[in-house]
Amino acid sequence: MKGMKVLKNSNVDKFSDHSLILRHYANDLDSQLLNTVNHVAEQSAFRNMQTRSGGFIRAAMTNCGKYGWISDKSGYRYDKTDPKTNKSWPEMPEVFKTLAKRAANDAGYNNFESNACLINRYTEKIGMSLHQDKDENDFTHPIVSVSLGVSIIFLFGGLTRKEKVITKELKHGDVVVWGGPDRLRFHGVRPLKRGVHPLVGAARINLTLRRAS
Repeated sequence: MKGMKVLKNSNVDKFSDHSLILRHYANDLDSQLLNTVNHVAEQSAFRNMQTRSGGFIRAAMTNCGKYGWISDKSGYRYDKTDPKTNKSWPEMPEVFKTLAKRAANDAGYNNFESNACLINRYTEKIGMSLHQDKDENDFTHPIVSVSLGVSIIFLFGGLTRKEKVITKELKHGDVVVWGGPDRLRFHGVRPLKRGVHPLVGAARINLTLRRAS
């Protein structure tokens, strides 16, 4: 894609042979990515989704792509329709799809085609507890996660909650890719600390691209 500089000004920080961070990977596309996030949010607004127990997820969320991840009293699942608008989710932007495919390829996962992008917005003191991404139909595809804005501490655990957790700081433009034997590892982020990024303000935007079905 025009404007993409694969691994330029980037370095690789490994969790394992199957999971890594591509440092600064999305920096050259940050303005385009953020403008596109705003465009998606104009069509399907950020919201705090309800959980099965009746509480609310503290990170604000929206989706784009063929499928959107949703949570409500019925549980977690993917759906083609935004329950807030009763319309299809916004189309997957080409810049999201191409970035995810190239990052996955550079991490050793060839021909990844994402069809779902969950967009999370974190503000001060908001985090995400350890969880597994297991609502997809096929775990042979990797997960690609793009960080924009204020830095946060990423938690990367094992296949059970009891295993040791690795912590890594994720900065603006970093892209995490994990799959293969690591695909169902528990992961999350610590609460966001106070900070300001010149493009994002006092927040962090996270794009999580997956193959839902």
